[in-house]
Amino acid sequence: MQISHGNLIGAGTCAMPLPSIIQGGMGTGVSNWVLARAVARAGQLGVVSGTALDTIFARRLQDGDPGGHMRRAIAHFPIAGAAERVLKQYFVEGGRKPDTPYKLIPMYKQVVSAARQQLTMMANFAEVWLAKEGHSGPIGINLLTKVQMPNIASLYGAMLAGVDYVLMGAGIPREIPGVLDSLAEHREASMRLDVEGLPPGEYEYLRLNPADHWTEPQPPLKRPWFLPIISANSLAATLARKSTGRVDGFIVEGPTAGGHNAPPRGEMHLDDSGQPVYGDRDAVDLKKLGELGLPFWVAGGVGSPEGMRSAVDSGAVGIQVGTLFAYCDESGFTPELKEKVLTGVMNGEVDVHTDPRASPTGYPFKVVGVDGLDSQNDTRTRVCDLGYLRTAVRAESGRLIYRCAAEPVDTYVAKGGDIADTVGRRCLCNALVSNIGHGQLRPDGREEQPLLTSGDDLVTMGTFLRGRVRYTARDVIEYLLSGIRDRGVKIPEGEQVVPNAIEAEPVLVGAGQS
Repeated sequence: MQISHGNLIGAGTCAMPLPSIIQGGMGTGVSNWVLARAVARAGQLGVVSGTALDTIFARRLQDGDPGGHMRRAIAHFPIAGAAERVLKQYFVEGGRKPDTPYKLIPMYKQVVSAARQQLTMMANFAEVWLAKEGHSGPIGINLLTKVQMPNIASLYGAMLAGVDYVLMGAGIPREIPGVLDSLAEHREASMRLDVEGLPPGEYEYLRLNPADHWTEPQPPLKRPWFLPIISANSLAATLARKSTGRVDGFIVEGPTAGGHNAPPRGEMHLDDSGQPVYGDRDAVDLKKLGELGLPFWVAGGVGSPEGMRSAVDSGAVGIQVGTLFAYCDESGFTPELKEKVLTGVMNGEVDVHTDPRASPTGYPFKVVGVDGLDSQNDTRTRVCDLGYLRTAVRAESGRLIYRCAAEPVDTYVAKGGDIADTVGRRCLCNALVSNIGHGQLRPDGREEQPLLTSGDDLVTMGTFLRGRVRYTARDVIEYLLSGIRDRGVKIPEGEQVVPNAIEAEPVLVGAGQS
């Protein structure tokens, strides 16, 4: 089946035109509701990141909820009493004092309380609800398959807010379509939990039963379209044929994309600079991919008019772009980081290094280096207090324990970990939250340092910037669509926005208010 711009997607749902551009789901608050909303209003697919969103949500509340946006959103959260409980626990009128650390939320494990699940649901609900506020453009959510434990609650919260797409990579999300089907009908959803040390044939599961959160039956929810992020034809074929439910298309991500990359196929070799070497085996055959009969988008190194044109010529609907959107005015990176990076790009003082050791997940992770930028390094005192990248392990006692290669070395080894696994690891959880201005204050008075990630094409952004150190999401969209303007694709004018939607006063939350 030939896929082209203007085709429709949505078996069993109300069809809508496919977007030419998918805004990347850059992790941990960079793809926030403000950015996703701006992209969707311009006629493309805006995507919020669900990674660590419960921590970000709680810290926004502790910072006084500037603008009242979180409170405005959760006033519509439909589970009675949840919003009041969360506000009582985390909201600080006027914001916490500068010398006060953030209050931590409980780290995830296999089984958590209904209240803990509701915090995750509410955070994802709020982000999607705000991204969708005041327009009818499509909104997606990006989650990491590897960050398993919060994912079902994250998906349910996003679906309660009417999310249109779910995008997932960093693993094999074969069970997610079935989870979406169950949650759409408010049925119990479950998926296998990866646990080290389990005997063959024995499995552990993550579960969420919506009935635990409602006092009466609920009408069905819209089932969002599911787009797994893949890096191999074999994975695409497996997901299309063996997933637990419907797969609606693919995002094909190459090793030049930012964040976590799939490791090279076969034995890993490093080049002289210590980066993984990718070869022909790591390239996706787009013609073969098209034979599956599902739409696909190309990601990684395509953030240009030429990249858009090449992707469409290969049979793709369009492209997913992260790096250009990551540094626009609407993204979640702090203004100081954006200015430093973009100035560095124009001065030729930026590099992107694919670090095979930085991430505790074991996946290669791209790290941005900028002259004068303080980043997390080996001098940091190891602390694991967010825990999103922890791995479940069956202990000798038979119970599940949780460990992370970036936690204190002695602690990791005491849990049965190999000390060699700790070398060079970074606490991505704390660093990435710092990137968006919510870094934790430590007892010695220092704040957690950032660790930036971007795609390889960051170093060539000068062509797009043309001397600017500020630009908008719409600037990115117009730039990218210029590559296929001759194909009859019009650059959207954007939708009429509900007046003062962003500046609206916060609403007081009442029990069960919706």
